[in-house]
Amino acid sequence: MDFLFHTWHWAVTGFLIGIIMLTLNYFGKVFGMSSNLRSLCTIAGAGKFADFFRFDVKSQYWNLMVLLGAMIGGFVAVHFMSDPSNVDINPQTIAQLQTMHIDAPNGKLLPDAIFGNAAFESPKMIFILLIGGLLIGFGSRYAGGCTSGHAIAGMSNLQRQSLKAVIGFFVGGLIMAHFIFPLIF
Repeated sequence: MDFLFHTWHWAVTGFLIGIIMLTLNYFGKVFGMSSNLRSLCTIAGAGKFADFFRFDVKSQYWNLMVLLGAMIGGFVAVHFMSDPSNVDINPQTIAQLQTMHIDAPNGKLLPDAIFGNAAFESPKMIFILLIGGLLIGFGSRYAGGCTSGHAIAGMSNLQRQSLKAVIGFFVGGLIMAHFIFPLIF
């Protein structure tokens, strides 16, 4: 059981994701986390206001279970299986964070100033989180899916739209990390 508490090799997790994708394809299902937002809005009654939310939500209950499983799995992983001591953060990354006055994670994977409760103490960080959330929501809707849907499901089905979306996600991530992030912080 000790292997559960350490970082898994990419080939193991890649193989498991591949098996899941083959199973979903066999049953005619399409994977994607952002589609759950549509389902949740439909359940909340958004279909009364927009045609986009008028669909058979019962056909998407399986995907809501995936969302629930991801949330429970994330909680279990962080609180009971988390061992960041076997993950090394590049010293150059730590140095770059320090130039932006962000402390190194100190035994964690992510800095508390951005990803911890300290982020909610700063009006600037709250504003950044709100704007970032709106942009992510708009972007995933505009692209017709989120990174998990396009990169995992769409590309495994050889969809050209997903390849374009993943290239856009990657380029956007590079622009954010190298140009916008240093300006914000």
